[in-house]
Amino acid sequence: MRVVISIGGSVLAPDLDAERVEGHAAVIETLAREGCEIGAVVGGGGVARDYIRTARSLGANEVQLDQIGIDVTRINSRLLIAALGSQVDPKVAYDYEAAGDAIRRGDISVMGGVTPGQTTDAVAAALAEYVDADLLVYATSVDGVFSADPNEDDTATKFEEMTAAELVDVIGGIEMNAGSSAPVDLLAAKLIERAKMRTIVIDGTDPTRIEPAVLHGEHTGTDIVPQGGDEPTYWAE
Repeated sequence: MRVVISIGGSVLAPDLDAERVEGHAAVIETLAREGCEIGAVVGGGGVARDYIRTARSLGANEVQLDQIGIDVTRINSRLLIAALGSQVDPKVAYDYEAAGDAIRRGDISVMGGVTPGQTTDAVAAALAEYVDADLLVYATSVDGVFSADPNEDDTATKFEEMTAAELVDVIGGIEMNAGSSAPVDLLAAKLIERAKMRTIVIDGTDPTRIEPAVLHGEHTGTDIVPQGGDEPTYWAE
């Protein structure tokens, strides 16, 4: 089973807590022992936003700001690599080819951002498509996909299951509201739809939630299911 796990920077390292990083690394190592081939994509989180805010006030343009954000995602990736054992590729993958090569030879690959204008949400979806992953998991700070931003709208309802086309519609509506935050961005949603990629969005602030979601499909988040897709055989147990 080949899995791509997207871990938000605010989920992995909101306060540079070594135990939190080790917790995520332990789950990834457990999945690897269970036979999963794993690519992990790490976001920038609050640290990246702080750097970007400061650089913007200094006059940096948007491409420069994106590059700063990418640098932070790669530093966060190095934290996760440091916590993983000998099975991890010790180099942060800077592109899909490098990550794919590592995954195919049996190493855990960790990467951050790739190019300006593209979030790590989209990077994870693109990597999953590139390596023909069986499953894409977004470990976010929100437990699933909601009809609206639950931080802004008390009436927002959570979807237990949806198609990728429905995900695109919902995320597009949330992103049009200034200041709202969606669990994945619109480009990622469109890539998931294009690839017909089975995807799970869960609250990853507790990393132990990731293992049952990957191995058994057991979680309280949202399943994004390809239209006409069969139940995965790797969840047959």
